Amino acid sequence: MSVPAELRYSTDHEWVRREGDLVRVGITDYAQDALGDVVFVELPELGAVVAADASFSEIESTKSVSDVFAPISGEVVEVNTSLEEQPELVNAAPYGDGWICVIRPSNPAEFDALLDAAGYEALIAEE
Repeated sequence: MSVPAELRYSTDHEWVRREGDLVRVGITDYAQDALGDVVFVELPELGAVVAADASFSEIESTKSVSDVFAPISGEVVEVNTSLEEQPELVNAAPYGDGWICVIRPSNPAEFDALLDAAGYEALIAEE
């Protein structure tokens, strides 16, 4: 299970990468593995204001439909439209081309409250 050290993680299995004043968000390798083959991703609305820990997207797999929770509050400024035609990118490259959206944080301090790689590894070891 891949847990890149440079990312931050939510307890709901989303990852966050800081990119200047913005953050890129996706689901973790652990989450995509648990979901199985992803067949559809409902992307958040461009311009939507999301709240940390609130559902803002859904991922449908051959096993189930799962909510994706915003790991940080802010405005959605970019969505990964490639997932509309290729939802399997979430499985193939969860930390690369399988990202879901980019958020402009309204409370940058929320980033620091997310788990680091060691904290996330401890979380998934308990599950």
